[in-house]
Amino acid sequence: MTERVECAVIGAGVVGLAVARALALAGREVIVLEAAEGIGTHTSSRNSEVIHAGLYYNPGSLKARLCVTGKRLLYEYCEQHGVPHQRIGKIVVATDEAEVDALQSYVRRAEANAVNDLRWLSGDELRQLEPEVRCVAGFASPSTGIIDSHALMLALQGEAEDHGASIAFFSPVQSGEVHASEIWLRVGGAEPMTLACNTVVNSAGLFAQNVARSIAGLLPASIPPRYFAKAHYYALSGKSPFHRLVYPVATDAFLGVHVTLDLAGQARFGPDVSWVDGVDYAFDHSREPLFYAAVRRYYPGLKDGRLTPGYTGVRPKVSGPGEAAADFVIQGPQDHGVAGLVNLYGIESPGLTASLAIGEYVRGLLS
Repeated sequence: MTERVECAVIGAGVVGLAVARALALAGREVIVLEAAEGIGTHTSSRNSEVIHAGLYYNPGSLKARLCVTGKRLLYEYCEQHGVPHQRIGKIVVATDEAEVDALQSYVRRAEANAVNDLRWLSGDELRQLEPEVRCVAGFASPSTGIIDSHALMLALQGEAEDHGASIAFFSPVQSGEVHASEIWLRVGGAEPMTLACNTVVNSAGLFAQNVARSIAGLLPASIPPRYFAKAHYYALSGKSPFHRLVYPVATDAFLGVHVTLDLAGQARFGPDVSWVDGVDYAFDHSREPLFYAAVRRYYPGLKDGRLTPGYTGVRPKVSGPGEAAADFVIQGPQDHGVAGLVNLYGIESPGLTASLAIGEYVRGLLS
């Protein structure tokens, strides 16, 4: 059976839903094809739920531009649609004098990204804000926040559906073909079908390269490599001593293990990074000593036994071990030559923050 639809979005994570919403608001006929049983079953629901300020990304990159724009859009959206969130703020700290230069480079990069609200703080000022944090200097980022990512996805889904979009769960895209004026997608599930689409947006996250490779007529050379970076998160048992997020200067040994808070005030630590061959959410308890050591660099009061296993996530990356972090890869027809097709690769952090901006960007590529 062959059906026709104006636009198919592959993947019902937060970015796919934001894209579907943007296209539906523009009057497009949209169907979202999701292989799983519900929305956001992978990366979108296995992250730190932070609204990022845009401090670390290379000026001019898609990550920088879409994060800063997306942050503004996201706060506005949460206010308008009642999505639980909190502009909680964060501090970024140096635990010794050797790290102060790195802190200053973060500030310069943030300013280049038009993030102009950072406030430099001495060790004494930081201890007044967060008495349990050991540091010599740092800065505050007041526009960093936290969000209920599932509530956001539900809001995006509801708004897209209110404007005519539909979501088909248990509908894996098995293959595709490029034709003269449309793209055909073969969709599996209980009722397999072929969809003839004017427009296809591949927002399949961890599986975006798989989808792209299955589309006959798309040049394989246009598809970037894929790497999986697994992250562990540990929760802090008992009452949190922190009032805001705490980020240390990144180290090569254990990049990015920081304090985040959920909307109930519970603290958790993560993520770490380990490179894996596939999507595997099993918790590796042997990493616990590494977490204690990393966290005690800035929270020396952490007592044995207070870290409890939380959850894991897997990031879709287009750069691998030992390589510099890569930018988002968002390819439109001008990049790969296939009319009506947009492929999104490597949409990791800050994808949640940037989701609404990515939706607008993709709509622009297809206008």
